[in-house]
Amino acid sequence: MTSFDVAAVQRDFPILRRSVRDGKRLVYLDSGATSQTPTQVLDAERAFVETSNAAVHRGAHQLAEEATEAYETARGTIADFVGAQANDLVFTRNATEGINLVAYAFLNATLKAANAAVLPPGGERFILSPGDEVVITEMEHHANLVPWQELAAKTGVKLKWFGLTDAGRLDLSNINELITERTKIVSFVHQSNILGTINPVSDLVQRAKQVGALTLLDACQSVPHMPVDVQSLGVDLLTWSGHKMLGPTGIGCLWGRSEVLAAMPPFISGGSMIATVTMAESTFAAPPQRFEAGVPMLSQAVGLAAAADYLSDLGMAAVAEHEADLTAQTLAGLAQIPGVRVIGPTDMSDRGGAVSFVVDGIHPHDVGQILDSHGVAVRVGHHCAWPTCRRYGVPATTRASFSVYNDESDVAALMEGIRSAQRFFGTSPALAQSGSSR
Repeated sequence: MTSFDVAAVQRDFPILRRSVRDGKRLVYLDSGATSQTPTQVLDAERAFVETSNAAVHRGAHQLAEEATEAYETARGTIADFVGAQANDLVFTRNATEGINLVAYAFLNATLKAANAAVLPPGGERFILSPGDEVVITEMEHHANLVPWQELAAKTGVKLKWFGLTDAGRLDLSNINELITERTKIVSFVHQSNILGTINPVSDLVQRAKQVGALTLLDACQSVPHMPVDVQSLGVDLLTWSGHKMLGPTGIGCLWGRSEVLAAMPPFISGGSMIATVTMAESTFAAPPQRFEAGVPMLSQAVGLAAAADYLSDLGMAAVAEHEADLTAQTLAGLAQIPGVRVIGPTDMSDRGGAVSFVVDGIHPHDVGQILDSHGVAVRVGHHCAWPTCRRYGVPATTRASFSVYNDESDVAALMEGIRSAQRFFGTSPALAQSGSSR
């Protein structure tokens, strides 16, 4: 039983009042890609722009002071949301940039060391040598795969990965062979955006610590949907995107342990991230400013803080419980429709609210079009997780993903839409038995 008023939450999201496809009620089941935004977030952004918009950190006038205070207060609010300290939270454009920031720290440290350039204290842990390893998993979003492929191509580091079981879980049977004394970083997803699997963070962190490797957690599908505390997780770095947690687009976060961030050379250089500059050389500011070159995302940071406050007011334990209820209803409903197969765990053990499935005899894109004609918005394709689709022998899937504004009627609409697709394409087992067609 959800402990917050879902109907009241729905009223906070103006977009849910619109209709689609000839007057159909909008059933938005694509929050895993981009969540919708409540009025409270829109109001916070608008209020900042209308009253305090100015450059931060360097102006001497009142608006600049107000803008700086709003920006840094937002940093503190968002840090609190994941159990972090404000100075350990870096604003990025999105999680993809956060992962690239870490990957480029390794590349830049390696290149600087090769030229005997000065690194930050502790920066030697980011220097790569031939035979070093980066470990990921077969269920990663492309954002946590391609940057490491690029790093391997540029430096010769060896890219390794955990495989997947038939049930949609990580295969940890060879964890000691995959994570070795040559492993520099283990970068993996907290909750899969395609399978819904919640990974055993503690097992991977424990092994990484045994060999002195860093850990980076892609938390895009967990921070918006469940309680997340960076200290209890034990990882060294963690990243997520604002637009998946009811916040604005164009802003994300990278959290890192203080000593890890302090050891990282910068990713993008320029204004706002320097300590001193001469014509010959520059020195860099301490984190987080070291990684925030140029004009930062101001109203977006304020809006993301408002989103964190909104979710905190609901209670992240309540959010997780609500979405787990909807996921369980969805899995049970899909199991009752012949010809539908879930790609990923079919039980609720260590599972989140992204449910991918295929319908026999119908391409996932066609399923998505029929659902859209009923007003049901889902995701179709490989979900930027092409290797995962290949692992399970499917070209694509249809995915439903939930947020705080979804309810049981949305699940029912999804089920009816799938049955409608089967009727339209003549693949319903009941129709096949009766000899009917479309």
